[in-house]
Amino acid sequence: MAPPQGPPDRAAWTVADLLRFSPPPCSPPPPPRRPPWNRYRLSESMKGLLVALLGGGVPAGFVAPFTRMANEASGIPSLEILLFRCILHLLFACYLRCQKAPCFGPREARQRTILHASINVISIGCAYSSFMVVPSGNAATVRKGSSTICSVLLALCIENGSLTGYDWFGLVGSTLGLIIMVVPDLLDLDKSTQLYDTFGYALACLGGMALALGLVIFRALDFPAKLVTVAFLFGVVGSLVCSPAMFLLQQPVMPLDPLTWTCVAAISFLALVSFLCASYAVTKAHPALVCAVLHSEVVVTLAVQYYVLREAVTPFDIMGAGVILGSIVIITAQNISCDAAEEDEDASVQLKDST
Repeated sequence: MAPPQGPPDRAAWTVADLLRFSPPPCSPPPPPRRPPWNRYRLSESMKGLLVALLGGGVPAGFVAPFTRMANEASGIPSLEILLFRCILHLLFACYLRCQKAPCFGPREARQRTILHASINVISIGCAYSSFMVVPSGNAATVRKGSSTICSVLLALCIENGSLTGYDWFGLVGSTLGLIIMVVPDLLDLDKSTQLYDTFGYALACLGGMALALGLVIFRALDFPAKLVTVAFLFGVVGSLVCSPAMFLLQQPVMPLDPLTWTCVAAISFLALVSFLCASYAVTKAHPALVCAVLHSEVVVTLAVQYYVLREAVTPFDIMGAGVILGSIVIITAQNISCDAAEEDEDASVQLKDST
């Protein structure tokens, strides 16, 4: 009986033996595939619209009712409320000094930043004054409608970016919702106060046009810390304008009741948040789409107007609010991108490069 054969001697190994025992060549593992529910990601435009919706429109919806509440409680004028808000903006000087950034922006962009601040002061001053003249919901509706129309016209004349069919459909729908809400009230004005109400609506329209122009100017600015810089300049210009104008055009008061001070503090903080979020949103999304998403302010204002101020809300208001919400959904939903095909292509390219 022959003895069992052991492993082949090292000198007697053949090429076949080497191939049989050699480990397979190392290849990088394929990149992990994301689950199907994670293949949807937010585009930059979608992120900007969400910031405009949650941080710009919703907080601003409380500003108009709170302004009216403060005025009815103590008779505080609109320019005095704006002055308190501008004083809050001056605190951004501390941040700019800590970052060693020029408080008025770089020299080549200083004129545009001051122009932006002046236009925003005009916009907010007209808006606060209109809130005290006509119902807050109607004033906010006219202001947002005029800002959307003006931003579309400015974008067509200045901007190079084009809008998709869904964007135009959402813009037309949101504008239609505003028309449904405000036209019946305009046709049913009281003849004894018709001139007074017309002046209030004109102020709201002027405030909306200034808002759209300010957003377009801010979008064109390009320097570090521009968001904080324009916020600080808004406080500087607003303080310099409101201080003398408050004594010349209105009668300032020193409120003593806690309700007025609470409303003024809430207005200043919420308006500051809305200002920062709306300005940031136009750096990510089209100004016309940002103005359309900011129409959510009107819906929030109507809700506060009905449940807090106990002011009447007509069926046209409810119908218009529904159209506005549907338009916002259309505008934001089409900015969600699914790039599964791009992921597969990128994965194959990475695998090919690694091999």
